[in-house]
Parts: sequence; structure tokens; C-alpha cells
Amino acid sequence: MDAAISRQLVDKIYEKRKAAALDLEKSIRECQQQGEHKRINQIIDQLVEMFSQTSNPLHIRNGGLIGLAGTAIALGVDIASYMDKFTNPLLNCFIDSENRIRYFSAECLYNIAKVSKGEVLVYFNDIFDALSKLAADSELSVKNGAELLDRLLKDIVAESASVYIPMYPETARTRDEKDAQSSVLVDLTTSSEEGPKKAFSLAHFIPLLRERIYVVSPFTRSYLVSWITVLDSVPELELITYLPEFLDGLLKYLSDPTEDVRVATENLLADFLREIHDVTIISRQFEHHAKEKYRSSSTLAHRPDLENGQESESDRKSHQGSEPAVNHDVTSELDDQDIGSWIPGQGVRIDFPSIVDILLQQLDGERGCTLFVSSLVLIYRHADDEIQQSTALRWLAEFVSFAPEVMVPFTPRLIPAILPNLAHHVSMIQNAANRTNKLLFSVIQNLPMAQDTLHSPGASLKSGGEKMPTAKFPRSPTPTISGRQSVLGNQIARDVSSPDLVQDGQSIQSRSHSPATSVKDQGGTNSQANSQSQVHEEPADPFDYQAAVNELTIQFISEFEETRVSALKWLIMLHQKVPKKILAMDDGTFPALLKTLSDSSEEVRDTHAETPAAISDRDVVSSEENYFKAFMINLLELFSTDRRLLETRGSLIIRQLCVNLNTEKIYKTFAEILEKEDAS
Repeated sequence: MDAAISRQLVDKIYEKRKAAALDLEKSIRECQQQGEHKRINQIIDQLVEMFSQTSNPLHIRNGGLIGLAGTAIALGVDIASYMDKFTNPLLNCFIDSENRIRYFSAECLYNIAKVSKGEVLVYFNDIFDALSKLAADSELSVKNGAELLDRLLKDIVAESASVYIPMYPETARTRDEKDAQSSVLVDLTTSSEEGPKKAFSLAHFIPLLRERIYVVSPFTRSYLVSWITVLDSVPELELITYLPEFLDGLLKYLSDPTEDVRVATENLLADFLREIHDVTIISRQFEHHAKEKYRSSSTLAHRPDLENGQESESDRKSHQGSEPAVNHDVTSELDDQDIGSWIPGQGVRIDFPSIVDILLQQLDGERGCTLFVSSLVLIYRHADDEIQQSTALRWLAEFVSFAPEVMVPFTPRLIPAILPNLAHHVSMIQNAANRTNKLLFSVIQNLPMAQDTLHSPGASLKSGGEKMPTAKFPRSPTPTISGRQSVLGNQIARDVSSPDLVQDGQSIQSRSHSPATSVKDQGGTNSQANSQSQVHEEPADPFDYQAAVNELTIQFISEFEETRVSALKWLIMLHQKVPKKILAMDDGTFPALLKTLSDSSEEVRDTHAETPAAISDRDVVSSEENYFKAFMINLLELFSTDRRLLETRGSLIIRQLCVNLNTEKIYKTFAEILEKEDAS
């Protein structure tokens, strides 16, 4: 730059530096008009050296920042060609120890962003990270300057982030380099068609957000919540697709001591929940429309054959088997052709399994309950904040309400998360748990059941050998068996469980809490058993009865009366729904259930009054000698260990059994068991 301008730009008086910046602005315009790009490069290099050298006096560094701002104003959007030279040195000034350097660097970047518009989005991650530090700055003037820059960037993102493509080869090259260097998630929002890369990439931004979401500063938290709100307001970005990446950290903001952070977070989470609901409803409507379109087109295609009565068996089979395969194709065709206009939420993917996993983490191990198991006391720590728990329960309740098909596979994991909270000391959590429990109970009660068969203990489970088709339900992507479940499961096995069932010579593995693994265990383990061709294959049952019953059995030893009563009602409902499946489980359910006959709670005992009749169904138990005898053995063992139960309620239990079963058979079986015990 000219010597006079250079000398005045580093003057100690601010007004002289400002005047020099105006002169430099005129000089840059002249260079641009004359095509002197080399000189512009040299001037920018000179300015960068002035403000980036920490050894330079303060007025020299400030002069360099003011000069760079003037240069950007002169070049306008063409400043994008030179941004790679000064962006990183400029952002380094955001963490400078000198307040005025931080302020002038924010002011300089404001002017650059104002003229460069969408081109600045190429450097969005770096700028966002640097601004997050200024949001918590102790100096008020610096914080105010950062807020001005923040608002400008939000306007640019809201206006251009979803459409802007870099116009300069320099920024496009920088965009490609950043893509190659930084971590990136799978971009779930773009189509498979290759095209020009946009300046802003949400898939590249999410890893940074996932890392920063766990900050503790209320100012930075407010900054992050405001940015998430802005990004979510741009429908084309589909931020909801990446919700599992930052939901866990966002839920922790509900316990922030600052009211503004809590309120903003609650509003944002409410918006996300409403958006998930809308997307689910729209997706269901599109899927239904697609199926109807497919059926109508298939009917038209087969009409000539149907009129002549010549539809062959092979055509009918191929027609039945091809519908699920073309569902997605029809849906995509429907999206592009039938509607003609874009609908908010159309084609958006919601990762329900990952979201449910995160919600359950808010409840797992933080229920404040005390469990006594063979003199071993397991105390679970109280939740740090009840709002997180109640919010998680409300989300789960809403999911059960508008997406029950998604939540059914998670029932075995929802039971231990919901039932202990029925007795929570905080009414907000207790009410949320009650609502969630009622909704889930109703969904399972009304769930269409697949054909069930009764198997004797030790017999080969024939249905296990059939290869199950791929389930159409979401699967949990990660194993979720917690330490609590493992320890408690082992203890229950020692206390009340019978020997494991044997299936094809191998022990049946303990149940998994993940819908993915439960579906996997149901099918494909005995592939050789499917050697004979089958015309119709029964769909996989999304509800894991074994895991659900095991979890309910664990709840019988809860110290809370409400939990035990609810677990008992659940088990009675499941038995009434599918008695053969429940009785086929030789997993200690009988002993654990019978032990509740001697429960200290009157309500539990009253609820249990119908249990002996329920679990001793005439058609099921009487038809299977092994189950009948096992039931009687367990009942006598309970009477022998609990004399008080025998004296106070024994006659009532026997009378109920005689009403439902053959009286003579009951007493003969008792006599045989007692005779063998005396002989031994």
C-alpha cells in the first residue's frame, strides 16, 4: 500500500486510522478496476501481518484490522477470492487476550460477511466455533460486537444455506479441502444425484455441534440453542434427521440454572416433537397413498386375466410377494409425480430407535428406587433434574400415541423405565409415567397377535426353526443391556428361575433388550429348518414376550406398591391375551408371580386375587401335564417356605384353583408330589 496510507494506518489516534482505512478503500477500488490483483494480494498480506503478529503494538494490530475491513468493503463479494488468506488469522484474534483486538476482529469479520454474503458459508464451521467462545466473553463490548456478527450470520444461513453454491474457484476449492479434512456424517438429506456442492453442509456441521453441545456456560448454551432453532427453521436442511446427534446434550440444558436457557430449550424441544409428529403423519399418509396406487395399478394390470378367470397360482404368488418390494419405489414416484408440490416433512427420515435410546438413557439407573435382593441392596441414584425425566417420559408417551408401531419393539425396555416412576416422589414425573404406562398398556393390549402355540418344557420349539422374514419395525442400532439389568437378572435367576429351556440341544440365550437383536434372534438361527418351500411365511412378531415377562418379573421385587401392582396387571393382561406364550416360558415366572400372594401390600394382594385363576387356565394348563405339574410343584414350594401364606390365604388359593381346574386332579397331583418328597 502507499507509504502515506501505511504510516497513517498505524497511528495511535483512532480517527487517523479510520481516515487511512477510507483512503485504502479507494486505493483498492482503483486496483480492482485496473485488474491489479497481484497488488491486492500483497496489500492483504501486509494487513494480515500487521494484525496477526502478537508482538506488534496494539495500535498497529488495530490498524491492520480496520484496513482489512476497508479492503473487504471495497472489493465487495470479490473478497471471497482472498478469504483463504486471512480467515484463520482473523479468527485467531477472537481469543486474543486484548479486549480491543477481540472487538475489532469481530467488527472486521462483520464487514467481510456483509459483503461476501453466501461465500462466507464455506468457513461457517470455523466462524461458528470462534463465535461460540465470544458468546461467553467477559467484556460487554466484545459480547455486543459478537451478537451483531451472530445475527448477520443467522440471516445469511436462513436465506442462503440451503441453496447457495460458491461462485469463486478459490472458495469452491476451500470447500472441497475442508470436506476431505473434517469428520463428516452420512448426508441423509441429499439425493443420490451428483451436483455442485453447496457452500454450507449440515452433515459437516453436525460433528462440531455434537462436540460443543455439552458445554456448561449458560451463554454458550443460549448461543447453541439459538443456532439450532435457526437451522431447524430452514425446511430444506432437514435438521430433524440429525436430532439423535445432539439430543442428549440438549436435554441436559433443561436443568440449567439460567431460566432463559431452560425456556428456550423447552420451546425448541416442543418444536422438535411437533415436527416429528407431523413428519410421521405425512409419511404414513404417503405410504397409504402409495399402497392404494399400487393396488389399483395391479388390479388394472391383471383385469384381463381376472375377467377370463385365468389368473394362475404363480401369478398370484408373485403379486403377493412383490408388493412390499415396490413400496419404496411407488412412494418415490408419488413424491415426484402425484403431488406436484412439496409438502413440509415429505421424505424426511426420523431415526426413532436412536431417539428412543437417548430418552431411555434419561430414565435408566436414575429412578431413585431401592431394590432388595437376597440381602443385597442396590440403590440407584436420584436424577439430577426431574425435568429431564418428565420430558423423556412425555416424549415416549407422544411416540406411543402417534407412532405405536415404532414403540412396540421397545416395550421390554420401556417397562423398567416407566413402572418404577409410577411411585416417583415428584408428581410431574409420576403423572408422565402414568400416562405413558396407560398408553403403552393399551397399545399392547390391542396389538394383533400372531398365531401362538404351546410348547412343553424341554421340547423343541418348532417355530424357532422357521426362518422369519425381515421385520418392518425400526431396530435399536446399539446394544443396550445395562449393568443394572445384568446384575439383577443374575440375582433373579438364582432366586426364582427354573432351568433354561433347551432348544435343539442348546440353551436358550437370555433375552436382549434391543429390538434389533430380538428380531435377529427370532429368525435365521436355524436356517436348515426352512429347507421345505413355504407359500406363506408368517411375519415376525415385533413384540418380545419373553423379554417383557422377564422385566415384569423383576418389577415384582420393587419396594414400591404402585410398581408391583402395575407389573401384576401387565402380566395378567399378557396372559389373557396370549396364555400359551406366557405359560411356555419356563423362566421362573410362576414362582415369582406366586410370591406376590404373600405381598405386604393389600392392594397387591387384592389385585392378585384373580392371578391363580388367570395363570391356571383350564384349556392350557390341563392340556399339558408338564405345565400342570410344574405349577403345582411351584405352589407347594411356596407354601413350604411361607407358612404364613399357607395359613392365611392357602385355602382361598386352593379354592380358586378348584374352580378353574379339575379338583380331583389337583389333589391327586398334590398327593403324588408330597409322597415323592417324603420318600426322598
